[in-house]
Amino acid sequence: MQILNNVTKKLALTALALGISSIAQAQDYMAQSPAYRVALVELYSSEGCNSCPPADQWLSRLGAQAKADKVVPLALHVDYWDNLGWKDRFGDHRFTARQQELAAFTKNRVVYTPEIFVGGRELRHWNVKNDFDAAAGKIAEQPSPADIAIKLSGTAARTFDLSTKVKLRQPSGDGHNAYIAVYENQLVSNVAAGENGGVTLHHDYVVRRWLGPFALKDGAVQINEKIALDSIGKDVRADRFGIVAFVQNASSGEVLQVARLAVDH
Repeated sequence: MQILNNVTKKLALTALALGISSIAQAQDYMAQSPAYRVALVELYSSEGCNSCPPADQWLSRLGAQAKADKVVPLALHVDYWDNLGWKDRFGDHRFTARQQELAAFTKNRVVYTPEIFVGGRELRHWNVKNDFDAAAGKIAEQPSPADIAIKLSGTAARTFDLSTKVKLRQPSGDGHNAYIAVYENQLVSNVAAGENGGVTLHHDYVVRRWLGPFALKDGAVQINEKIALDSIGKDVRADRFGIVAFVQNASSGEVLQVARLAVDH
């Protein structure tokens, strides 16, 4: 999914980490979705929930071990734990709303943490390897109904131009929306209160910025955005982030295709 020259990439990552813009400006990163579907794995989590750390660790292992052209993980931290002793610095009400929307597609009114969705559908036994492999494998067996191309270009230190194109392969009478997530890896939080008080938590694939929905028109959409890391957070490491783009059926909630561009490895 990722097209990178290894030598140039190493130079660019060194420059990014040091805040040097000259090399970063010359480097483009690109990713393209494959001919088959890829499984988007969404973990809904919170630092205030003491049953969430095992799920966070599972997602980190999944991202490290699974092939990037088969499975794409994201961690979306909800905000409904924030008044119960500890405010999650990654919590966002938009993620709470998305979790509720995904549940509503299957007439489910209950949401909880940790909760996993694969391809837009809840997977209750995500920690049972055979169940997860079956769900992800079923998605990968299907031809892709859409193509996604991502291009990230460095324009200045910690600033990038993002270009994403999403196009359905066949005409459809349903509405479709595209979304973009900027995620970060290797995050650490020292939790001082709440159910995880006194615990050091480690996170990967945490969504730091959420863009969309972008409605497809005539089966396609071109998205151009400027990604300024300092506007996300001064602590965001330029060598530890990535971009995920996906397209979702607006009627059923099914995630049809996803692509990931990892700048961190």
